[in-house]
Amino acid sequence: MTGPEKPRRTTAQDVAAPKRTSGATAPAPPRRTAPEPARRTAAPEPALRASAPRKTRATVHDVAAAAGVSRGTVNRVLNGGYVSTDARAAIEAAIAQVGYVPNRAASNLARQRSQAVGFLALEPHSLLLEDPNIGAIMLGANAALSLADHQMVSLVIDSDRDTQRVGRYLSGGFVDGAIIVSARSHDPITRLIAEIGLPATFVGHPPDLARTIPFVGIDNVGSARAITGRLMQTGRQRIGMIAAALDRDSGADRLTGFKEALGDRFDPQLVADVPLYDYAYGVKGMRALLDREPEIDGVFAASDAVAAGALETLREAGRRVPEDVGLVGFDDSSWALRAQPQLSTVHQPAREIGRTAAESVLQQIGGVEPVELSVLLDSPVVWRHSA
Repeated sequence: MTGPEKPRRTTAQDVAAPKRTSGATAPAPPRRTAPEPARRTAAPEPALRASAPRKTRATVHDVAAAAGVSRGTVNRVLNGGYVSTDARAAIEAAIAQVGYVPNRAASNLARQRSQAVGFLALEPHSLLLEDPNIGAIMLGANAALSLADHQMVSLVIDSDRDTQRVGRYLSGGFVDGAIIVSARSHDPITRLIAEIGLPATFVGHPPDLARTIPFVGIDNVGSARAITGRLMQTGRQRIGMIAAALDRDSGADRLTGFKEALGDRFDPQLVADVPLYDYAYGVKGMRALLDREPEIDGVFAASDAVAAGALETLREAGRRVPEDVGLVGFDDSSWALRAQPQLSTVHQPAREIGRTAAESVLQQIGGVEPVELSVLLDSPVVWRHSA
């Protein structure tokens, strides 16, 4: 007799395997497959069309040529700057004639101000660091620009490569205006400023400066004449001059004033020509004068730095100042006060010059025509102990 059948324990294989029925096989479950992605049909390539000739757009150069003016003058009109009534009328007629349409995006970009003004010193690097006048002019300009919330950008030009680099910088719109110090005759920077129409003011007046560009300075001729006359009143008989920087208006004008004061007593042999307002050139210039005229008893040096160099040479030669030689300078700078004896000189208001030049540039940037294109500040004689 067989006992009752024990129940079978269910295993994992039983659960995983499908149930089989006797005599038939269970159909396999259908396999699921991912739907096949739709195929993309490439769009047919458009047929090539013959390109129509493009119409050339009129440029500022075209307007300038039609109006008979410079490109800088046209730019001043387009950007709201000042030009003469006749020039403006000619430019407006030329715009209509050539069909010029301003590029509004470029115009909007042009109106964006950099809030910066370039300070260009056209001097050798060594002289720039030693010349107290340039430093004082710079500080005066910076004070005025700072009050107007403008930044001063110092640009030093000491070579042809510097000139080209700074020219590109000024033309690139990185500054809104410029103050230019120590420009010489026929300087390329002077021509560039006129061509691009950049708001600018010069310290001094180069002979070839465009009449429409303002300048600030002093009466170098009158001041040189005044201090030479004062030197003559001390009884000096053989008076010479160390004439510096004759390629600039300041140097040439001081020599002119010296000649005018002496009149018939002027002797060209008693003029030593040196290239820069520099102490070392004062030494060389004084040696040249002593070689030409050992009995010289009066000297006008074109700057205080030059006078300080001359004073050292006279001391080495055993000539006392002012007992044997009366010596006068120009600028009323720190050189005049450091010298022993202190120098009689002409006071040049360097800080005021810098401030006035900066204010002139700011007016132009704001679209205001300068009240005066030339500003000459007072430069009185300051008499001390060297003459």
